[in-house]
Amino acid sequence: MGGIKRDLLLTQLVYHKAAATVTPSSPHLQHYAKALLAGAAIATLVVNIDPGSYYDTIEWHPFDSAPLYRLRLFYPGFNLATFVSSLLLPMFVLLIAKEIWEAFVLEHGGLRGKLAIAPLAMVLGGMVMSAVTWQILTAFFEIAEEAVDATGWVMPFGSDMVLAFFFGRLIFGKGHAALQVLLFMCILDGLLGLLTSGLAAPASNNIRVLWLLLPLGAAAYGYLKLTRPQLSLTISERSRQRAGKLRHWLILGFISWVGVSAAGFPPTLAFLPLLPAMMHGDHSFGLFAEAEEYLTDPLNRLSHFLMGPVTVILFLFGLTHGALDLGAFSPTTWIMLGALWVGKPLGVLLAVAILKALRYPLPNRLTFSEISYIAGLMAIGFTLPLVALETALPGGAMQEAARLGLGLSILAGPALVLLSHALPPRHRSGAKPVQQ
Repeated sequence: MGGIKRDLLLTQLVYHKAAATVTPSSPHLQHYAKALLAGAAIATLVVNIDPGSYYDTIEWHPFDSAPLYRLRLFYPGFNLATFVSSLLLPMFVLLIAKEIWEAFVLEHGGLRGKLAIAPLAMVLGGMVMSAVTWQILTAFFEIAEEAVDATGWVMPFGSDMVLAFFFGRLIFGKGHAALQVLLFMCILDGLLGLLTSGLAAPASNNIRVLWLLLPLGAAAYGYLKLTRPQLSLTISERSRQRAGKLRHWLILGFISWVGVSAAGFPPTLAFLPLLPAMMHGDHSFGLFAEAEEYLTDPLNRLSHFLMGPVTVILFLFGLTHGALDLGAFSPTTWIMLGALWVGKPLGVLLAVAILKALRYPLPNRLTFSEISYIAGLMAIGFTLPLVALETALPGGAMQEAARLGLGLSILAGPALVLLSHALPPRHRSGAKPVQQ
């Protein structure tokens, strides 16, 4: 059986230069979308029937968390909602960041070298136009006085990779080359959005830079004491196995989490400083490729360990942060939808027009029609933008109105699926599917 697995792995190491041959995407992605939607649906039902009980449950403080508040751990206080978003959700972010990191640095990575230019340009175009659209609509329609100095323009950043992929498979079909580009762009958008929101709207409105020494020190120790010895040709097998144990990285991860959170950045970014320091594979199979389950380096072992628990984490996140109060509809809701549904796709397509004018090839030889569907799917903003709500907008009615806008943005998914099936086949997808 082991020989068969090795032969399969070697077979899947063959790549095409223009569009990499990848193994099928992990079925966990479909489970993630269903778990997230199920949690949000239950929360929405409960909050519209008995809002008091819902908020009493997710905001209950089991102990005095004032010391943690001063450290900005579980900001703005320890309860079920902050436990999920501050401690559990970072594991999901680590999982998606690992995929994009490997795409940048590994051999045959989908974003290696010049391959990153087009997806990055389109992501930045979407981010800029969504922020501009937010500001324009806010100037015309937002009447709340507290919105004037708010950093709500970061809210449209962060396309929902899980939900976009879920609907993208219904549009393009399993194994289509467009799905990898969609994943690239959604993850890039999400991570850049988290970083931007952390810089623009940190906890307590200031960044404590010295705390960043903790994640930097943890990463340096991990590389020098754990990764570098494994690269040595003279190390014994016993020492190699000891250095590769995941428990060391769990301790370093906790140290990094404390430092990033205390500095004022979103704790969802807490484990990212460790990525460059961890030993990883040599080849990229594509984002969330099933072939990665046969790799035994520490980074892939950690990824395999997290795959299952992330399903539960996303369900809990939907349950604690995805409750849509249907009575919260206000101008902020329209502003959010305008920034996501109009600004972001327009920015992506403008970037595509510039790339084509410069005769720069689009990723994976996709057609303009396929890129248009990707741009539309990127208008779904839910999971990661919800993380920025706590600091980007004033609390209360405005946050709930923005949350409702984020929830309604999911409707772009089924709308695009219906459109793709209503149009003639030649307008759905022109590029060849990725070989499997």
